[in-house]
Amino acid sequence: MIDFLTEAIRNFRNTGSVWPSSPLLAKTMTSTIGRIEGSRRVLEVGPGTGPFTKAILKKLRAGDQFDLVEINQTFCRKLERDLLKPYRAQHAGVHVKLHCAPIEDADLAGPYDVIVCGLPFNNFPPQLMRQIFRRMFALLKENGELVYFEYAGVRVIKGPVTDRAGRARLKRIGTIGKSLQRKHGGEKELVLGNFPPAIAYRLKGGRKRRAAATAKR
Repeated sequence: MIDFLTEAIRNFRNTGSVWPSSPLLAKTMTSTIGRIEGSRRVLEVGPGTGPFTKAILKKLRAGDQFDLVEINQTFCRKLERDLLKPYRAQHAGVHVKLHCAPIEDADLAGPYDVIVCGLPFNNFPPQLMRQIFRRMFALLKENGELVYFEYAGVRVIKGPVTDRAGRARLKRIGTIGKSLQRKHGGEKELVLGNFPPAIAYRLKGGRKRRAAATAKR
């Protein structure tokens, strides 16, 4: 918790909260993994201190591959020390690799069955959001699932306390999200058991042309 609070204060744009995600939100974000038969390939983008990582690790089995991409070096060290190294020692049949890099530059080879994304897109420039989604869809398997979340009502709350440029940016972020949900069979689920309450969004892969078109807008 101390590591999370320290990094949240130091770099709020990439952290997006001063409180880690709850176990209930983690369960919602990772629910699809357990329903996939055979070996699975899972990618987590922006794990932070690992609330979703913990849920994912519990669902993995021999033959699975799990890649994590985290830009914050402090979080990378904590993930390796507290979660990934101990897990590897007890689960030699699962391939787990942490990439300490931005998702745009990480050395990854798809396709992935499930991508779980914890990035705070409402803090990002719209162009960066488009770039990240373009990369994630390029890595997502045909019929795979991409899951991300945002805090409920975050743009409504932020709007009155930001300037005109900030409101325009938030509006564009909302527009990009709605477009992605329309074009990728989007579903959403409200998770009240999180602080603050969150909305999990599920998008489907397999619509590469539309994903590219969306990302270019």
